[in-house]
Amino acid sequence: MKLHELKYTEGSRQTRNRVGRGQGSGNGKTAGRGQKGQKARSGGGVRLGFEGGQTPLARRLPKRGFTNFARKEYAIVNLDSLNRFEDGAEVTPELLIEAGLVKKELNGIKILGEGTLEKKLTVKANKFSKSAIAAIENAGGKAEVI
Repeated sequence: MKLHELKYTEGSRQTRNRVGRGQGSGNGKTAGRGQKGQKARSGGGVRLGFEGGQTPLARRLPKRGFTNFARKEYAIVNLDSLNRFEDGAEVTPELLIEAGLVKKELNGIKILGEGTLEKKLTVKANKFSKSAIAAIENAGGKAEVI
């Protein structure tokens, strides 16, 4: 087979429906919009969520909860993923990003106590869980809050 012999699979490509191009096309005159009415006009139609004057679903449902606009979101790192660093290393947020453990620092980094830590590390982060501090100190390391 050569490049000039290539053909599209049967039925994979459809021609665009050109509306308003004569009666013979099947979509002439009113161009498939029917007779009169809001949807037949140019720029016509209703906004998203409009239900013909009936109270829209978004307004019929009760409001629940609260979203704190000042919420701080931390990038989380579990203890078991810190085992990749050498014994006695100083783990900083920059080092975590470089190692690919954290994509973005967000409002800071929080170390959680999931898994076990087998190396003596000095970990510098914005927040620590109680179990993470205990595990780091049990391994002979230090947890420093930035």
